[in-house]
Amino acid sequence: MDKVSFPYRASSHLVLLHVIAESGSWEKHGLEVNYDHHISSSEAHRAVPAGDVEFVGGNHVSTYASRARGDTWVYLGQTVNYVHHALVTRHDTGINTVADIKGHKVGTRGSHPSLNDWLFLKQNGLDVDRDDFELINTIPHKKGSMDPIEPEGAKRTPLWHWVRDKRVDAALMTPPASLFAKDAGLKVIDIEPLPMIWFTTISSSLPFVEKHPDLVERFLKGMIEGIHFFKTRPEESIKILQERYTREGQMNREHAAFVYRTVAPMLEPKLFPEMAAIANVYQEAVRKDEDARKVNPMELWDLHHIRRLDDMGFAASLSRSEQPHQHDRHAEGHSQQRTHSKNMPESAVDTGCEACETH
Repeated sequence: MDKVSFPYRASSHLVLLHVIAESGSWEKHGLEVNYDHHISSSEAHRAVPAGDVEFVGGNHVSTYASRARGDTWVYLGQTVNYVHHALVTRHDTGINTVADIKGHKVGTRGSHPSLNDWLFLKQNGLDVDRDDFELINTIPHKKGSMDPIEPEGAKRTPLWHWVRDKRVDAALMTPPASLFAKDAGLKVIDIEPLPMIWFTTISSSLPFVEKHPDLVERFLKGMIEGIHFFKTRPEESIKILQERYTREGQMNREHAAFVYRTVAPMLEPKLFPEMAAIANVYQEAVRKDEDARKVNPMELWDLHHIRRLDDMGFAASLSRSEQPHQHDRHAEGHSQQRTHSKNMPESAVDTGCEACETH
């Protein structure tokens, strides 16, 4: 086994990483992956080119300006291209749509999530620079940095508590936080997804990638096989989520099933990024640091490894090599019932399939 370090930038990545690890997908390709530990943005910028870690599951915003200053960061693949969030508010705020946020206090949490909220609301006609609303970050950050002042693991009040306790009027949240908010009696409103490079992005440094193409390919194969497992083995994946993903609180089976149904359809089976997602994250990079304007956003993306795997038919071969899963055998029937766009989470659809029912 070759030992590989793959720290995450946000603990939410563990929704996917725990399942990939438990599926044995990396081990199948001769890799022992140390993934269950955090790395800060600044430490990732130091450790990746130094060779202290082989891959990082993030750094989505700071890298563009860093490249303008000579950084060798490179993106090799993307697991998710949309943020499927919900608008959480109280019943006494008068907020029923995104437009109703005008004049209110909006809570956010973290550096990249706060940029996502800024961009989503701006694209929906609400500009914090015009004082259309007040955006309050519940986690203080170092000036000019993507890193919080408090260390990873510090006890923090959940964002939905800020809404419940009237410290803010609304917040945009992903599950399971939005589920805990709903259980607490808050109003949870479905909204459109935001195209975005976020969650687990396979990142490294160009010198390492050029020197170790075989290891890179095996690592990417493990990611793709793990995603295939996640998508096609719902019962096992839900069990892993309920047992292993406890960073935002202990989920019951219904919570874990909802998270599964939200994440599974979003996962990119071949790890290709979408252009709208790259365009949006680049807007955030420019807002964070004007030096990002000096680079073309595609300069950081090296997709020839996943293109090679796609040309080989690697992802397609995974489906051909196994018997159809019970969940898959009903897919054709479901396709006749689905009227949602490809950007809508699967959790919004009642398939009526007993085999897919996870409550």
